[in-house]
Amino acid sequence: MTTVKICGLKDKATVEAILHLPIDHIGFLFAKSKRQVTPGEAGEMIRVIHERRAAGQPVPLTVGVFVDPSRELLAEVMREAPLDAVQLHGSESPDFCRWVKMTFGVLVYRVFSAMDTGPDQAGELGDVLDPYAGQIDGLLLDTAGGGTGKTFEWNRIPAYHAWAVRNRIPLLVAGGLHPDNVAGLIGSYPLDGVDVSSGVETDGTKDIAKITTFVERVKRHESHASA
Repeated sequence: MTTVKICGLKDKATVEAILHLPIDHIGFLFAKSKRQVTPGEAGEMIRVIHERRAAGQPVPLTVGVFVDPSRELLAEVMREAPLDAVQLHGSESPDFCRWVKMTFGVLVYRVFSAMDTGPDQAGELGDVLDPYAGQIDGLLLDTAGGGTGKTFEWNRIPAYHAWAVRNRIPLLVAGGLHPDNVAGLIGSYPLDGVDVSSGVETDGTKDIAKITTFVERVKRHESHASA
């Protein structure tokens, strides 16, 4: 099954408006960004999700997105916004990833920028990823720089997916996705989930109709593939 992550949520009303959709992860940005939220703001949105979870309703996992955070920042966020997962988007080391897992009891997703993964670069890819084996719970592949709204060369995906399969963790793909290209991506390349933010916005604001269409196209392709 292809999971869906909607990232960059900023207000409780939007969260409430999309919880009926089959979304697997909701992301909150704590790094410098126009979509950045405070721990208190994220906490309010997470409470909405926890109330539904307590009532036995299916809800997405909550993910905090950070870029080279301090240990103090992570502790502050977790006090006010108890996340299910932490997504690390900077130069965080395997030791730091392990510390986050052990300290907060969360899933840890590590983000890597897509690099050339032709035959000559297979060893280089292993050099980058192998130290993280056993230290992370998911691998997210994004365009260099992240948050650019641009895609990367998707033919680089299979090498990362092969590494993820060997290490029994999911591979999520981000970078320039939107309702009109996501079905082509998941129909052509091996992956476990997709991550979208700006591609479901209108004038910098999350667009419920675009989110709905994005989710429907992922899940529709999934159902056709399994038929």
